[in-house]
Amino acid sequence: MILNNASYQRKNYPTKAIQFGEGNFLRAFIDWQFDLLNEHTDFNTGITIIRPINSLHPKLDNQDGLYTTLIRGLNEKGEKESTARVIQSVNKEVLAYQEFDQYLLEAENPDLEWVISNTTEAGIKFNDTDKLHDQPASTFPGKLTQFLLHRFTTFNGDINKGLIFLPCELIDYNGEELKKCIEQYIYLWDLGHQFQKWINEANTFCSTLVDRIVTGYPKDEIQQIESALGYQDNFLVTAEHFYLFVIQGPDWLKDKLKLNQYPLNINVVDDIKSYKERKVAILNGAHTSMVPVAYLSGFDTVRESIEDEYIQSFVDNLIRHEVIPMIKMPKEELLDFYNSVISRFKNPYIQHNLLSISLNSFAKFKARVLPQLLSYSKTYHQAPAYISFSLAALICFYQGTRENETYELNDDLKILNNFKEWQPLFESNIQQLTMNVLGMTEHWGEDLNSVPKLTETVSSHISNIKQHGIKKAMNQLIA
Repeated sequence: MILNNASYQRKNYPTKAIQFGEGNFLRAFIDWQFDLLNEHTDFNTGITIIRPINSLHPKLDNQDGLYTTLIRGLNEKGEKESTARVIQSVNKEVLAYQEFDQYLLEAENPDLEWVISNTTEAGIKFNDTDKLHDQPASTFPGKLTQFLLHRFTTFNGDINKGLIFLPCELIDYNGEELKKCIEQYIYLWDLGHQFQKWINEANTFCSTLVDRIVTGYPKDEIQQIESALGYQDNFLVTAEHFYLFVIQGPDWLKDKLKLNQYPLNINVVDDIKSYKERKVAILNGAHTSMVPVAYLSGFDTVRESIEDEYIQSFVDNLIRHEVIPMIKMPKEELLDFYNSVISRFKNPYIQHNLLSISLNSFAKFKARVLPQLLSYSKTYHQAPAYISFSLAALICFYQGTRENETYELNDDLKILNNFKEWQPLFESNIQQLTMNVLGMTEHWGEDLNSVPKLTETVSSHISNIKQHGIKKAMNQLIA
């Protein structure tokens, strides 16, 4: 029995949202949250998904828009927990390339209120070769401009027919960037002052920060899962328990989203900057700091690493004492977020390989960890011990060997060539090796050898790792 309207008694909601992107993330994030709001409040919002790419893989219509989310992880007691939910918020899927007329027809819906998108980081861009009469324009903002122009024309510029935009692409201030692209198309296609005015006055462009690990379709487990569910679901999607949706927008969005009726982990804020800093510094920073230490200690995945008492103690000291004090947010809020991060790292349903995370480690260290290193140094006039150890471990990691076995390094070619050139220094002159790495001013944006005591601290850690092994060196640091 396949999941569809014939096998499942669903609820129907009027289409009030257009969603660009049919992928796993939005289906286990936005559509899941809208489904909860529909059940517990009078949100009453159905979704039409627009497939923005020229692809003919099966449509959600094959299951009448129905699919299952399987939310899995550790509960508050540290026990494994799995919750299945049939999502009923999606009404249909429209193919922008194969069904362009139907796509524009969706703009004529007077009940529309929301536009959601996740078209990857490269999705929000402008292409000056796009034409207004392309069916459709090549970019997501181009397609959206065509959609909005049709809506503007259909309703004669009615100020009450504007939409609320919640882009979920992983770029800074995605709402502002999306609006800029639309304005470029208005200029390119000479769409006129009145349309530009309607875009500015009738529509609300929000920037967002999204956070949830969505592991997608569990092909290796699907037979067991479908047997337990009692039906076949070709669009089933798995995800972790944790989710966070931060929206930079007007305060009235809280009422619009019915958050007073059913609280979700949605924060409507004036500026998402501090939330992004928190996520990058604590979640991503913990990943980046832990990877070389854990991998060289013999671990291969995030979960087995964080379950080791010494690795967790290392991460704990680094985040609590060297990262959190450098973030300008309430300490308790930061600690709560950090505790959720550790729980996520321990999720038994997610196998996150350390070598996968190690891609472009030096760029990640610069973006995620270096700001805290510099802030700590400026505040305390010394190098942070645990971050310095992580950097030392990263330098050792780029030797490319673990217990006499080699592994592949993936980074900028210039950085990889530097380490090939500096390889002899690892045996003969660790101080010079450290100075060379910290002196990569083109990469770091400054000479890190000028940071008080950083060169000697990192160099000392490398020597200790080389002489005693990383586990003993780490344990000495923790002690």
